Amino acid sequence: MVTFLLKKSYQLKDLQEINYKDLWDDHGIFTTMWIFGKPLKILFFENHIKNLIKSLQIYGIKKNFLKKDILKIINKNLSKKNNYNHLLRIAVNKKIISISLRKRISPKLDFDLKLVNLKRNRPKYKNLKYKKILFHLSKMNNSKSDIGLVSNKKILETGTSNLLFIKDKNIFIQKEGYYEGNTYKFFKTKINKVIKKDILIKELKNYEEIILIGSGKGVTSVKTIKQIGWKRKSLKNYRFLSKIYAKAVMNCPTYNS
Repeated sequence: MVTFLLKKSYQLKDLQEINYKDLWDDHGIFTTMWIFGKPLKILFFENHIKNLIKSLQIYGIKKNFLKKDILKIINKNLSKKNNYNHLLRIAVNKKIISISLRKRISPKLDFDLKLVNLKRNRPKYKNLKYKKILFHLSKMNNSKSDIGLVSNKKILETGTSNLLFIKDKNIFIQKEGYYEGNTYKFFKTKINKVIKKDILIKELKNYEEIILIGSGKGVTSVKTIKQIGWKRKSLKNYRFLSKIYAKAVMNCPTYNS
């Protein structure tokens, strides 16, 4: 069961508080950010807000000073007194802004990926069409498992994160059909080369490591995909990426917006 620190909704037109609506499966966009520490920090905050606003415009959701309004709601609901380790979710449709805070669960090293034949609607965007994914995730221990979304015999992403695949010292990611998250965009600036190619289910046995990267999971090594008998052969790249990520966390500025 997910434990929420808060759940609130506001009218987009005037920011008046209304009864909470999670907005799942509505026409709109959401973003999820890691908020941590005291004084509080939000990892990759500016990129999250920038991508949210840009995607909302593509979805035809426009309002003057929308960024200012979102920041106002965030500031109203965050406390300088709290020591956070939570995931901050902001969801927006044409009428409502919803915000929630839930405790961030640290992934374990004995992490299993469950393959599911499912592809997100308009996967280039972090849209709210998520109920099918949430149905699967609600039945799992999210510290030890996630779903791998499969379409046309290719693995695209997980229910929460991007996926990196390592073989012969090379790092690969699926060609298309997934959302490029802010954590992945960060790593693209730190890794010499990420090769895009079709990641076929039948070829997963050739990969030494499979790594999740995302706001909720951070950097997580997959130990097994029990359905197909895949097992992790190394932790080398997981340790390498974890060090890079830890440095970004350490250098994250205090939230002052």
